Amino acid sequence: MVTHLGGCHCGRVRFEVRAPADIEVLDCNCSICSKAGYLHLIVTGEQFRLLSGTEQLSDYRFGTGTARHLFCSVCGVKSFYVPRSHPNGYSVNARCLEPGTVRSMRVSPCDGRNWERQFA
Repeated sequence: MVTHLGGCHCGRVRFEVRAPADIEVLDCNCSICSKAGYLHLIVTGEQFRLLSGTEQLSDYRFGTGTARHLFCSVCGVKSFYVPRSHPNGYSVNARCLEPGTVRSMRVSPCDGRNWERQFA
């Protein structure tokens, strides 16, 4: 396990996440992830720490309202959020991790358009 740093485009939202150097991420085809190009690195609540930017975070919910889509209200980037599939953890956008700590990234498809079947 290594500590990865990341954040939004403008730098106001910053976080760290403990995860392997070789990460496995999900490429979801749901309506919001496919439009944003989000790559999910799922971690537990204990593995994630928000360093700055709480006051800049805006919350967007749709559908069941379970997922808390958090994005920077200044630059609009969603660098992490609380996913419906893991409500006690976080999904970190692997595209928002700073270079230098990720050795490799394996991307697997996720059928979020058929969420109930995918996460049954």
